[in-house]
Amino acid sequence: MVKIGVVGAGKWGINHLRIFSELDCELVGLADSDNEKREIANKYKIKFFTNYKELLPLVDAVSVVVPTNLHFGVVKECLLAGKHVLVEKPITLNSNEAKKLIELAKKKNLILAVGYLFRFNAAVLALKGELKKIGDIQYITARYIHSNKPPRKDCGVVFNFAIHLIDILNFILDEKPKRVFCKKLNYLSEEREDCAFIILDYGKFIANMEVSWFHPLKKRDMWIIGSKEKVYIDLFEQIIKKYPIEVSYDKVSLLKEYEVKVNKNEPLEEELKKFCDCIKNNMITNVGEEELITTKICELCLKSAKENKELEL
Repeated sequence: MVKIGVVGAGKWGINHLRIFSELDCELVGLADSDNEKREIANKYKIKFFTNYKELLPLVDAVSVVVPTNLHFGVVKECLLAGKHVLVEKPITLNSNEAKKLIELAKKKNLILAVGYLFRFNAAVLALKGELKKIGDIQYITARYIHSNKPPRKDCGVVFNFAIHLIDILNFILDEKPKRVFCKKLNYLSEEREDCAFIILDYGKFIANMEVSWFHPLKKRDMWIIGSKEKVYIDLFEQIIKKYPIEVSYDKVSLLKEYEVKVNKNEPLEEELKKFCDCIKNNMITNVGEEELITTKICELCLKSAKENKELEL
């Protein structure tokens, strides 16, 4: 049985603990610099450490759920200790550090998985299969917005919110944008953007994104406009609606919209289960490659906003 340790006991780290405790693995311990988090470890009857390095000799794999600015150092130490790693997105805040971690994982023949949760979302998986039916993609709009909790302080909305939308498109389209343009707004901090508008140019179509932690609505959704059908996906509710509409200068062909059947799931459970399964079956493939591309796109977004111009990937 795979022995798992969790590093970081914030809100999301607690979710990792809950699910690992229910999976076919052995949850060994929790590490967090805050000694008061010991109570969480006691709840699961596992060992607790304030220094994560003391946890490493006891486990086969580690789930890293710490602030983004700490990812590189913690993940590097875990890999050097010979442990498989699942790290929450983004892998790091720059592609140079991401590349170093990927190279280290390959050298050590270890799994380095990044927590892009929506790849395991039942609606996203269903959407990927529906795209071939909608005709040629004309354009895409996407939102990841809310204001229901204070903004994070380790990164802005591009690396926190937009990175999810970018990864979803990389996943469902099986292609990468050719060019990137971004405008960002900094109201709360000069260091971290609070709102951003992004255009990804794929050549034959574009994708437009709005990401913000000022918006009164809590939305993670997307429209994919095809020549035959228009598709709406609510990522949070795991709902897909299709609108069979064909538009030309001569006529508009319109049929009644309908909902695509989605067997809703808990994406984090599917993600952690796959991580454990990959370790059990020694499946070490595509170590961080796609995550590196996603990180590069986010970097380009911030560079584009700074230079106020479109940039090529």
